[in-house]
Amino acid sequence: MSDDLSARVEFLIETDKLKSVLRRNMPAHLDRQENSAEHSWSLAIMAMLFAHLSNEPVQLGKVLQLVAVHDLVEIHAGDTFCYDTAANEDKLLREQQAADILFGDLPPEASAHFRGLWEEFEESHTAEARFANALDRMLPLLQHRSHDGTLWRANAVTREQVLLRIAPVKDASVALHAYAVNLVEEASRAGWLA
Repeated sequence: MSDDLSARVEFLIETDKLKSVLRRNMPAHLDRQENSAEHSWSLAIMAMLFAHLSNEPVQLGKVLQLVAVHDLVEIHAGDTFCYDTAANEDKLLREQQAADILFGDLPPEASAHFRGLWEEFEESHTAEARFANALDRMLPLLQHRSHDGTLWRANAVTREQVLLRIAPVKDASVALHAYAVNLVEEASRAGWLA
């Protein structure tokens, strides 16, 4: 087996560790924590369902690549709860260091490709990245709704925090943003948000 192929196989096996990275969110209809691989899979389904709602035309294949790669760094950096202010202070540094480790063992061309996808998602300079980021902000909202705001209530998350979190969705999809704002207002009326 060539060194290039071996390195790619080893990277693939390494990415399987994403299934062991637990998030704070719970999948809809399940009373357990979601793992980051499940999260990425759900984003891929969302991309296929909602790409037509993007403010700008997007290449679905590129969006799928972005959502597949965006959380791989969590294998080494762990997941950071978006409402944990202290943990978010060094999130970027931890994830950049994790990207160096994770993508560094790939052959140069593949390393540049995967690192480039991860950076594109993080920087949100393309229509595809903005849309992928919007989905990443929408999914937890839908999950919290399906669990009657349990995690929001347990962490005293406020209506304003959630509105701030979903604000960038509007840049990618006015329709999804309007839907999200409606869900936040419903959650607020139900007493799920502080």
